[in-house]
Amino acid sequence: MSVVSLVEPDQAPLLAAPHYRATGTSPIVTSLAHVPEALDVTLPFVSVVLGPSAIDGRTKELVIVRTSALLECRYCVETHSAVALDHGVTAAEIGALRGTASREPIVADDAERALLAWVHAVAVGHGAVADELAETLKAHWSEAEIVELTLLCAATLMLNRYCSALALPTSPETLRRLEAEGLR
Repeated sequence: MSVVSLVEPDQAPLLAAPHYRATGTSPIVTSLAHVPEALDVTLPFVSVVLGPSAIDGRTKELVIVRTSALLECRYCVETHSAVALDHGVTAAEIGALRGTASREPIVADDAERALLAWVHAVAVGHGAVADELAETLKAHWSEAEIVELTLLCAATLMLNRYCSALALPTSPETLRRLEAEGLR
């Protein structure tokens, strides 16, 4: 059960109402609706970081699912496992990212291996990331991509803590899909 009530569309404060029409009623939106001023700045930021860019959707979902698994954010792991499927990540790869299956299917690619090592260091490390790891990442990703991927990981960390702290619920549709894919 969620720590805070999820604001239904017909109960949404006037300043929050446009976000319901524009983005639906995800638990992130319906919980943030309690503080419309925060909703007004959080959603555009999250939309830019998670939205379309030079980084393909598959790569973004690798970062989000792995970060969320490392932080044990049930809501984000479940929700983004379904999104990852839509972006061509296989159920076996998702299992590996979640730590519930061998990581072999995803570590064969040097660029993805470097990225996942970077994600691990950013998500659970302390202080600066080791120079050696940064150099390995630079061999596969441009500086602009590194900035974007690091920001994606950091934004996911923020959302993980928010969603976990408030115990936001995963939609029944997502849970049914994960069940059908053998991911639940």
